[in-house]
Amino acid sequence: MIEPTPCEGPDCEKALENLYLFIDQEIDTASCAEIQSHIDECTSCLSEYDLERVVKTLVSRSCSEVAPEPLREKVLFSIRTVQVEITERRAP
Repeated sequence: MIEPTPCEGPDCEKALENLYLFIDQEIDTASCAEIQSHIDECTSCLSEYDLERVVKTLVSRSCSEVAPEPLREKVLFSIRTVQVEITERRAP
């Protein structure tokens, strides 16, 4: 088993600061290549990159799913109930 190297130094800082931009491909080509090169060599940053990519994928997939209608109605009813309770508490 390969031990991860501690994530430290300016290369790690730059890679981690720009990780979301890198994952979303919203960074210039030179910076992208630099971060990719660093991630390829730094197991700690690679682990962080993999974790963030998995989380982003899960969130993206979750946001595209539609709740079943009975669940949606139940949630909306609960929200309305809380709104009524708050309104009643504020009334003199």
